[in-house]
Amino acid sequence: MLVLLPPSEGKAASGSGAPLDPDALSLPGLAPARAAVLAELVELCAADEEKAREVLGLSEGLRGEVAKNAALPTAGARPAGEVYTGVLYDALDLATLSAAARERARTSLLVFSGLWGAVRIDDRIPSYRCSMGVRLPGLGALGAYWRGPMAEVMPGAAGDGLVLDLRSAAYAAAWRPKGDVAGRTATVRVLHAPTRKVVSHFNKATKGRVVRALLETGAAPGTPAELVEALRDLGYAVECEAPARAGKAWSLDVLVDEVH
Repeated sequence: MLVLLPPSEGKAASGSGAPLDPDALSLPGLAPARAAVLAELVELCAADEEKAREVLGLSEGLRGEVAKNAALPTAGARPAGEVYTGVLYDALDLATLSAAARERARTSLLVFSGLWGAVRIDDRIPSYRCSMGVRLPGLGALGAYWRGPMAEVMPGAAGDGLVLDLRSAAYAAAWRPKGDVAGRTATVRVLHAPTRKVVSHFNKATKGRVVRALLETGAAPGTPAELVEALRDLGYAVECEAPARAGKAWSLDVLVDEVH
């Protein structure tokens, strides 16, 4: 099973250890694209703080993120699973997983990123600010920029098993499974059961808890239909819609009564 996650806007501070080693990151086929985005982002942030703030969509209170981006090549790096914070990652709570669950997380979780394309939780990266919705002056919209590189590497990364897609729309734009991979993909929404509406906070928190439960129990669904059964066995109320035709992803709704 491959689980696709969005990153978090907020991130923990960079580590005090060695800086980024681009050659050590997973999915080496993304290396040229990563280098181009990194160079463009660093140049932008080092040259013109006000323009960088505008391009990155940063408020006055986040002005310090520009300087942080300008220093990315020399900033200390730490595992991506420690860098990404926020509601989903708080609920997932990687640091307290059992050893077996942590190993499953290391091999099955893939975090999409406007800067890196996608990284695994043990990939060491510095803290940064660059969402998939950013349009860099020299590269254009990052969601569109990443589609070509992702199309080359993601089918191999997906293998022949289930793909559980928990990404938000901006990050899903960078790679949409096609063909056989799409037929093995399940997208998930979390809905407030009484209203059938998505509420951002518990949508993210529930997704984090779902992933944690799958990792801790060692559930290994191989198909979207098996995922539905696994989630129901874990106590979740799930509604599913099989694709109308081959080559399309399954759609799953997890229904939650309480907003927390």
